[in-house]
Amino acid sequence: MVTGKRGDGGAVLSWLPIVVMAVVAGIDLAAGPEGGFLPLVSLGPAFAGLIGTWRRTALIGGVALLLCAGLGVYDGLFDTRRGWTAMASVAGVTLAGVLASGSRMRREAELAGVRSIAEVTQSVLMRPVPRHVGELRTAVSYTSAVAESRIGGDLYEVVASPYGVRVIVGDVQGKGLAAVATAASVLGVFREAAHDEPDLTSLAARLERTVAREEDGEKFVTAVIAEIHADERVAVFLNCGHPPPMIVRADGSTDLPCPPAYALPLGLGMHGGEPPLTHRSRFAPGDQLLLYTDGVTEARDVDGTFYPLRERAGLLGDADAEEALEALRGDVVRHANGPLHDDAAMMLLRYRHR
Repeated sequence: MVTGKRGDGGAVLSWLPIVVMAVVAGIDLAAGPEGGFLPLVSLGPAFAGLIGTWRRTALIGGVALLLCAGLGVYDGLFDTRRGWTAMASVAGVTLAGVLASGSRMRREAELAGVRSIAEVTQSVLMRPVPRHVGELRTAVSYTSAVAESRIGGDLYEVVASPYGVRVIVGDVQGKGLAAVATAASVLGVFREAAHDEPDLTSLAARLERTVAREEDGEKFVTAVIAEIHADERVAVFLNCGHPPPMIVRADGSTDLPCPPAYALPLGLGMHGGEPPLTHRSRFAPGDQLLLYTDGVTEARDVDGTFYPLRERAGLLGDADAEEALEALRGDVVRHANGPLHDDAAMMLLRYRHR
């Protein structure tokens, strides 16, 4: 339905120059030579230059010149300067419209190329996570605060390692391309180190060195790293200054496993603080594990109230994990009553047989 409406709007705009010239011609014929409406014929090529190709603008400009000449002869204006002034006006606007249209088309082509490159970059950086990893089902959602963008400073990944299913959800300090570059570095190292490092503390240390080395202390990354041991029905977490994950139990109750001590965000470990410590929580079939960034919990409504994530846990009741997560994402957007002010990433994990 949306596509149809856009098509109808484009058709209306494409006919606008012709309609405008027809209306001007009718008014000029009704008002007579003294009306002075003839120069308004130039509105046709002017509108064409805004919405059409340069060839179409030139064609409509030619029609406008013929129309102007015909009306000028009919009104007897070529015996004075008024007819020639009107012709010059139409010719000048047509030339300007052709040049503007050509420039706009070049910019649109460049933008299309940039978007194409961005699409590829985004697919490499935030590649789709597998829907099934071992005994787990996964679903992810990413809502960018930047219009027409699918990625920003938030990051997520799932890796099936020899030590269990390892997951990371994080948030890079700052926005823009610099944040995207930092997210790419963290994800690249995580995808490799998740297979090599025997425990989450070693894995976090490796990510810490990467962020500190590449960003030279100018950026940091908050993150939760999780390791799921399906055979033991337990999840191990390491929290680096990030909002705690939420576990929705089979009975509908919720749990926010908090660490015994929050470690500093990745990239700030060199400044001291508590060393990263892991903590464990029961995660059994029927439970759901939601990891998210602060763009979710810090979404505000018109009264400035933060999004009550724990109270909305019931939205995750759909049997399909992706549909459940989409219901929660839609509720966050409705709560904010418009575009989010920060990127919001969420990852939902369930056992395949609830």
